[in-house]
Amino acid sequence: MITLTNIKKVYNPKKANEFEALHGVSCDIKDGELVAIIGKSGAGKSTLLHILACIDSYQDGEYRIDDTLVKGLSERKYARIRNEKIGMVMQDFALVEDFTALENVMIPLNFSKKKIKGKKEKALAALKAVGIEDLAKKPCNKLSGGQKQRVAIARAIVNEPSMILADEPTGALDTKTSSEIMELFKSLNEQGRTVVIVTHDPKVAEQCQRVIEISDGEIVGGNE
Repeated sequence: MITLTNIKKVYNPKKANEFEALHGVSCDIKDGELVAIIGKSGAGKSTLLHILACIDSYQDGEYRIDDTLVKGLSERKYARIRNEKIGMVMQDFALVEDFTALENVMIPLNFSKKKIKGKKEKALAALKAVGIEDLAKKPCNKLSGGQKQRVAIARAIVNEPSMILADEPTGALDTKTSSEIMELFKSLNEQGRTVVIVTHDPKVAEQCQRVIEISDGEIVGGNE
């Protein structure tokens, strides 16, 4: 369960270029939901996603994941939450291009503070789950955009997080590949994972169970 209560985010506080990106945002995302966050460029949707992903902090309000207050934690605790509870998928894939698909998927396992047995087997299972186990040994700089996004999703799920956050995951893909990636997200959601997708694409949003619209740093729709 994700709970945001009156979240306020200010960039460059007390400086001439101070900018308030989020103005008291509140919403709940239940376990197992498939949610889209939509809005125009600059509306605050990526800022909101970065707070959900524990990549960015916030000034006021409360953000809770499973009753854990996410604020003022040590970097070690933030890193642990990101590693164990959250799987992140970026528009530009954010892969190590010289690494193989398998090596990229193993990165979260190697950074985990928990002792994990059978890392290679777990990574291969994640690649199999996204349908590209046959590309395990192929360098990512030799893969297509759709294949790279599948590697990124495999990396996001390898630690079996409860929540997957995706930032414009189909933005760099053609229509057919975008459709395949959305089917993959829906499949992961059907397995019980919470999936939150930031998108500007109405075709992506309409495939989600709920659409949260953000405008000028405020939620203006879908917050039931």
